[in-house]
Amino acid sequence: MHRLSLPELHATEALAAGLARALPEDVAGWMILLQGDLGSGKSTLARAMLRELGHKGAVPSPTYTLIEPYDLGKSLIYHIDLYRISDAEELDYLGWSDLEDGLRLIEWPERVPGLQNQADVLIQLRYEGDGRAAELTGLTSRGEKYLARLALPEASYSP
Repeated sequence: MHRLSLPELHATEALAAGLARALPEDVAGWMILLQGDLGSGKSTLARAMLRELGHKGAVPSPTYTLIEPYDLGKSLIYHIDLYRISDAEELDYLGWSDLEDGLRLIEWPERVPGLQNQADVLIQLRYEGDGRAAELTGLTSRGEKYLARLALPEASYSP
C-alpha cells in the first residue's frame, strides 16, 4: 500500500498524471477502483487522468449516465459511476462484459460487492485536514507492478 498526502488540487492532478503515465500501452481489461466519500476527489482524479491521457473535451460526471466512454485512439477508457447501482445484476444491463476492451475507472465500487476481487488497483481517497489523502493498493500482480512504476514527489509519497 502507498500513502499520499494531497494537500491541494494540484497534488491530486499530479497523482492523476503519474497514474496516467505509468499505465501500460494496452489497458484492455484493466480496472482501477476509486473509493471515497462524496467530494473526496474521485471525479477530479478521473478527469485529470483522462486529460493526461489525451482527452481534450469536457469530462462530464457519469453520475446519471453511469458510463462515459472515451476513445483515445490507441486505448478505450470507461469512466463509470456505480453510486446509483443497487444490485450487481444491474451491471449486466449496463453491458459490463462489453467494457473489457478498455480501462475501467470506477467510482463507488463498494456499491457492487465482490468487484474489488476483479480489480487491479484500489485508490481510496479521504479528507485530511483542509486537503485530501490517497491510499493506493495493488490488488493483482500487474496492479502492484503498475504502482511501483509511479513517479511521484518523494515528500508526499511513502510506500
